Amino acid sequence: MARLSLVAAAAALLLLAATADAATRRPSDKPVAVSAATSDAACIECHGEKGFAVPTGETGESRRRQLFVEVEGLRASVHTKEKCVACHADIRQIPHRENTRHAVDCVQCHEKQSPKPKVDEVKAQITITQTMVGLPSAPPPPPVVGKFAAQAGHYLDSIHARASQRDPQRPNASCGDCHGTHEIRPLQGRAAQRFRLKSVETCGGCHEEALKQYNNSVHGAAVKRRGDPDMPVCSDCHSAHRISSVKQDPAKLAITENCGSCHEKELKSYRTTYHGQVTRLGYAHTAKCNDCHTGHQVLPSKDPGATTHTDNRLATCKGCHKQASAGFVSFEPHGNTHDYKRFPAMWIASKFMLALLGAVFLFFWVHSLLWFRRELKEHPGAVLHLAAPRADEPYVQRFSAGVRLAHLLLAFAVMTLALTGTTVLYAESFWAPAVMQLLGGPKAAAIIHRIAAALFATLFFGHLLAIMVRALRHRTPLRRWFGPDSLLPNLQDIRDFAAMLRWFFGKGARPAFDHWTYWEKFDYWAPFWGMFVIGLSGLMLWFPVFFGQFLPGWVFNVATIVHGEEAFLAIVFLFTVHFFNSHFRPEKFPLDIVMFTGSMPLQEFQHERPLEYERLVREGRLDRSLVPPPSARMVRASRMLGFTLIVIGLVELALVLLGFLQNLLS
Repeated sequence: MARLSLVAAAAALLLLAATADAATRRPSDKPVAVSAATSDAACIECHGEKGFAVPTGETGESRRRQLFVEVEGLRASVHTKEKCVACHADIRQIPHRENTRHAVDCVQCHEKQSPKPKVDEVKAQITITQTMVGLPSAPPPPPVVGKFAAQAGHYLDSIHARASQRDPQRPNASCGDCHGTHEIRPLQGRAAQRFRLKSVETCGGCHEEALKQYNNSVHGAAVKRRGDPDMPVCSDCHSAHRISSVKQDPAKLAITENCGSCHEKELKSYRTTYHGQVTRLGYAHTAKCNDCHTGHQVLPSKDPGATTHTDNRLATCKGCHKQASAGFVSFEPHGNTHDYKRFPAMWIASKFMLALLGAVFLFFWVHSLLWFRRELKEHPGAVLHLAAPRADEPYVQRFSAGVRLAHLLLAFAVMTLALTGTTVLYAESFWAPAVMQLLGGPKAAAIIHRIAAALFATLFFGHLLAIMVRALRHRTPLRRWFGPDSLLPNLQDIRDFAAMLRWFFGKGARPAFDHWTYWEKFDYWAPFWGMFVIGLSGLMLWFPVFFGQFLPGWVFNVATIVHGEEAFLAIVFLFTVHFFNSHFRPEKFPLDIVMFTGSMPLQEFQHERPLEYERLVREGRLDRSLVPPPSARMVRASRMLGFTLIVIGLVELALVLLGFLQNLLS
């Protein structure tokens, strides 16, 4: 034993001399070459001695760097079958040469765990920005990637692998800084669990302030005091290897998703808010979990020190909404429509809107199916109504240029609102991120949405103003307000509807209509309801600070529900029922261009509006309604415009229905 100690001491002296000054090496020192066959005993002979160290300065009195290796710990690690020289591949001789780097390249070794693809290929194929947001990588990673090679690629993409500001020759954190050097335990069993809980202190070695806050949180207290394995540690939120700067969007979004791995119900309810919808689309400028609950010092909402406590909530909201009012405090960021006891207003609003959706679609879809069935019997052949107008055929003026322009602008506004709004509403759908990117991001989409809303409101209120001005200027008598040219509903509409039902089932003749039909009147009055529901709720969501001064916060939860549900109702109704009534029924298929040209053939007018035709003839006003046929150029332009709008509408309808189904099944 004494002899072994003497040998170890001699080896230590040789190593000290070699690393201090190569010029002092005596001629009698004979270095031993190191190869892959060199045994661990040659290394342990020096490094296995407790207290073995070398000075870091120029003299032996300077601070020493410890070089002792706990042999028992090494033998119990996952590297027990690896030789020392397998990791310390840059060692060429014993005693070591002066200025030997003594670096251990964990990445190079773990790359060999999966020969293909190489680590640089993994880096190129695993885009940390997309991966952490939860989107598929582009291009997707290869089907077979070794576990260790992938982790090596993630590490190389992380902030830990970047050069340290203090020492550019070293990374911010090397593998050994987190995993240790020689006592690396397996990833399973009790040892792995102990390592996981101990990792908090390891991370805190560099992130001291974060560790202090974490230890004072509901998470950290349970880990520190009870060693609770169910509580999250640093790697559960920040990940183990895909660590990016918390100041960057990928980390913010990834942490939000990781919070939901434990708080699933809260994440689901959060995603129904505008905050959560934007984060789901891959953008981080709205409030996330840590913005409300803090990043590390998370406390229960009942705790007076919690940022989400009722006494502190307004200050928390002001972190983003600088002018937030008292109404913000009662906003429910995790409210849902399934818990009547906790969120009665949201429950009632949701059930009312669902009942409205069901009633409207059931009524009008059945009406359309019966209509289609009956017209198909009368027109069994598939007829495309695309014939060019005859030059000698008289036409009847139906819509003025102003009305046609208003209709076109209204269609543009509605389709823009539908695209920008439902992309956020169905943020979890597979198509939403791509569409949002095409729109320029949520901020740009919000601006576009509001411009379209302003256009819609201008057309709506401008129309009402024009009616009032015309009525006052011409002193319209009361009988005209309820006459055949009026869009106000009357008893004749009920009689026409009953007659239409009898015709559907072959129990009577098709009813004769005047200037307006009952379904056209419904199309006209529907925007009044929509303007009230969608417009008012949208205005509240647009200016929450103003409305929050005199409305409680839960009203904004209700506004979010009715705004989205009413938008869904309007979109599906327009692009199914309205499209069918105007274009897709056999008598009109595939397109009716009267709203674009403003006129229709006299023969078609006689067939569709026999009562109005007879009235105009009887009153001697028919000739004043006759106009020349639209030009061939006008017809072509109208068809191109009409088909374009129909295609856009059907595409939006498909996206909305896909988003609705995906949301329903998730």
